[in-house]
Amino acid sequence: MLTETPGGSLLPRCARGACSAAGTARALLAGALCLLLGGCYLMQAADGEYRLLHARVPIAALIDDPRTQPQLRARLGEVRAARDFAARELGLPDNESYRSYADIGREFVVWNVVAAPQFSLQPKRLCFPVAGCVAYRGYFRERRARDLALELEARGFDVVVEGVPAYSTLGKFADPVLSSMLRYDDDELAATIFHELAHQLIYVRDDSEFNEAFATTVEEAGLERWLEHQGAAGRIGRFYTEQEQEAALLARLLAARTQLAALYATAAPPAELRAGKRRILGELAADIGALERRQGVHYPLYDQWIVAGLNNAQLAAVATYYQCVPGFKRLLAAGNGDLARFFGAVRALAKEPRAERHAQLCGVQAG
Repeated sequence: MLTETPGGSLLPRCARGACSAAGTARALLAGALCLLLGGCYLMQAADGEYRLLHARVPIAALIDDPRTQPQLRARLGEVRAARDFAARELGLPDNESYRSYADIGREFVVWNVVAAPQFSLQPKRLCFPVAGCVAYRGYFRERRARDLALELEARGFDVVVEGVPAYSTLGKFADPVLSSMLRYDDDELAATIFHELAHQLIYVRDDSEFNEAFATTVEEAGLERWLEHQGAAGRIGRFYTEQEQEAALLARLLAARTQLAALYATAAPPAELRAGKRRILGELAADIGALERRQGVHYPLYDQWIVAGLNNAQLAAVATYYQCVPGFKRLLAAGNGDLARFFGAVRALAKEPRAERHAQLCGVQAG
């Protein structure tokens, strides 16, 4: 992963006489984010977001600067081309987001905490004034995420903590490309930018499943078109192969989720529920290993989950991103792949009550 800036000299610094202005900017940002998120939790988010915004350097300036490392210049050139394609060909927002770069000096930008009750697959939701209710809570410091996870585990929740390389402020700020995003290859990096821009285009309060599945669908459709635009036949073939492999894995994960949901709905005694849960998750772990051997690949994230012990929170996180994707893909296909028509149809669905749009897209009436 590339995390160094050219000569270490291009990141903005608090010059003499400018520190008080920087402090004022931080205070104003804290106020803005208080309106966006609310609560004392907000202060760490305000400080983290301020540091990201303060570290931004225009990508055009880095590409033109002779001190920029050649490898970083090449990666940012790919980013700029994909970013222009997103606005020009995909109909995604044409703004200053992902037109700057920030070196954050760490592997992940935030750590998300997802929790679910011991006998439920519904994630614990956290609600904020503007962003609405979401199925996770993010922290700019891993220790704070781990502390919350321990607290929730003590209260009987299944919990998972995952590092996140990128996130969106929904267009409230000009999000930069982060050094943590460069852990991806060029195709994954382009897909991530498409995903995050999709959140800026359409976002529905209180519905993480809708928002993430929509962005995932745009990410996949956008990447396919980006590869076709580049004429990258080999990469297109790899894209289709990986899609098929991941579809098989996701089908097994979501099948286990369905099994668990049926088990929990029986309201059997806790000891019986725990035994059934262990059996289903044990079978899932074995099936993931067998699938990896058949495909000749490894899924590091799921391997880590298996070592740590599979739980409801992990399956809730998978469902948040993928449960509704097939419905969005059907909607895209119904419009002959026309993204403008697709976005219009998604906006119309966004106006429907949550239960109704989930029934149409996800095959379930999500609670």
